[in-house]
Amino acid sequence: MTTSAAHATSDSAPATTSATAKVITRFAPSPTGFLHIGGARTALFNYLFAKHHGGTFLLRVEDTDLKRSTPEATQAILDGMDWLGLKADGEIVYQSKNAPAHIEAALTMIDSGHAYRCYLTPEQQDSLRQSAREAGHAFRSPYRDGKAAPTDTASFVVRFRVADGQTHINDHVQGEVKWENDQFDDLVLLRADGSPTYMLAVVVDDHNMGITHVIRGDDHLINAGRQSLIYRALGWDVPDFAHVPLIHGPDGKKLSKRHGALGVEAYSEMGYIPEGIKNYLLKLGWAQGDQEIFTKQEAIEAFTMSGLNKAPARLDFDKMAFINGHHMQMSAESQIMEWAKPFLDLENERDLPDETLARVSAAMPSLKPRAKTLAEFAQQAYYITRQRPLPITGKAKKSLKGDAIFYLRELQKMLQDVQSPDWTSSHLEKVLTVYATNKNLGFGKIGQPLRAALTGGAPSPDLAVVLHCLGKDETLGRLTDCLSAFE
Repeated sequence: MTTSAAHATSDSAPATTSATAKVITRFAPSPTGFLHIGGARTALFNYLFAKHHGGTFLLRVEDTDLKRSTPEATQAILDGMDWLGLKADGEIVYQSKNAPAHIEAALTMIDSGHAYRCYLTPEQQDSLRQSAREAGHAFRSPYRDGKAAPTDTASFVVRFRVADGQTHINDHVQGEVKWENDQFDDLVLLRADGSPTYMLAVVVDDHNMGITHVIRGDDHLINAGRQSLIYRALGWDVPDFAHVPLIHGPDGKKLSKRHGALGVEAYSEMGYIPEGIKNYLLKLGWAQGDQEIFTKQEAIEAFTMSGLNKAPARLDFDKMAFINGHHMQMSAESQIMEWAKPFLDLENERDLPDETLARVSAAMPSLKPRAKTLAEFAQQAYYITRQRPLPITGKAKKSLKGDAIFYLRELQKMLQDVQSPDWTSSHLEKVLTVYATNKNLGFGKIGQPLRAALTGGAPSPDLAVVLHCLGKDETLGRLTDCLSAFE
């Protein structure tokens, strides 16, 4: 195989799809597991390209491997697509239901001489394949040249008859790619039990679905060469191809579970939001200038093949969190609360009462800027959601020694006198400042024990903000709990 950055045409290369033709793309996952992060990016690129051209985005579940395909895996993929907001146009296509069309295509190629029945036993096939490998060429069956069947009842597979010469494709990412055909095996189209193989099913389904552009990982690049031969044998137009380099781990090596090769549901459970993950995946292998943050509509308007990179992208969790944080800031506060509730409940190991959730919602302006994920949001809100009486230990407990309890008792009396309309961050800051000044105390002398009493040492913003977000009743209640425990 040879590649070039040029997009030159050749007699055997597919013509570029006309600008006036309707663009139809597809995402075609195998339901053998979750929606992998790389698969999610493939789905996103196909979705954006179709929507950019006012075209159609289809979903096909490639469930022909009945031993490995499961309903649970299919549902996991569909759930992942729903979470990302990548809605397919039209009904979902299940490849296993298209077997009659696959078989018909194979029989058509037998009639035209582009395929043949092969009666080799598995042992004979293995021996010939090994000999071909040692000779430096692809596998060829003796039955391709008309050898008679050993018996009238002998079982057979249907193989594709690879033509002599070269196969070319013009790939939107890889450029012009050429293969010598003598490096392609006469691949199996129909197994001995009559079931179609993946390579045949993909071509037939893409043709019947009207797919104009196939955007997928570059691990399928050689498949494009084989599939191009089948398209031409059937007299069908070959779609445009774009083979995107796979995502690598942070170390530049193959993506592993340790380094992010997880299903999108795992990223959801880590506290990432759909728009944040989609924006990050968009930037993994595609770029438009220096712009980092894209809304959904901006991504649709900007996405073209010219922005796809030929070099592999590396997963970067810091950048993922950075982009996710931007989208959290752009999201409505009501949406953040809806997303965050499971994380708030999990952080507290209980379902939070409505009054606590209301305090979190009121504190949103101080919480959102401090969090890049929903998990971080829950951690930042923990000082609000903690159940009374707060456990006060460690450094927080040490700050409650000496005159600290005396100061807290006086502060409680001053705060009791603050009227509800004045319970604002700015006014409460003045109350604390006046008290420290009148007592001739450094602010830390009152700030540390007050923070310990109100938060138990949990991460929290400025004290005046803490007082405001907790509200008057909760603040006084926590002070009473602390004084009762430490007086």
